Amino acid sequence: QVQLVESGGGLVQPGGSLRLSCAASGSISTINAMGWHRQAPGKQRELVATITTDGATNYADSVKGRFTISRDTAENTVALQMNSLKPEDTAVYYCRYSTTYYARWGRGTQVTVSS
Repeated sequence: QVQLVESGGGLVQPGGSLRLSCAASGSISTINAMGWHRQAPGKQRELVATITTDGATNYADSVKGRFTISRDTAENTVALQMNSLKPEDTAVYYCRYSTTYYARWGRGTQVTVSS
């Protein structure tokens, strides 16, 4: 079992920045992927960004150039630096941990971009 604890959500004005963090604990595999998905009201959950243990990253087109994902593999943490935030980035952001045979979601953290 893996447990995920997210932090860093909140309210920010358009054009502002936020940093989300997620810490994993428990039975952590040496090979895994961690990342962030988001779900806005009335919409399906969508991928935002992921990063593997060897540093490979993947971003949604809508956040490329604005968001940066990073991880500390030794500490089992992943962070999402979000810059130039837009109202359409408003959503609940979920941390996700996955291996070939297992996946775990965090409880989510609200990000609201509004003036």
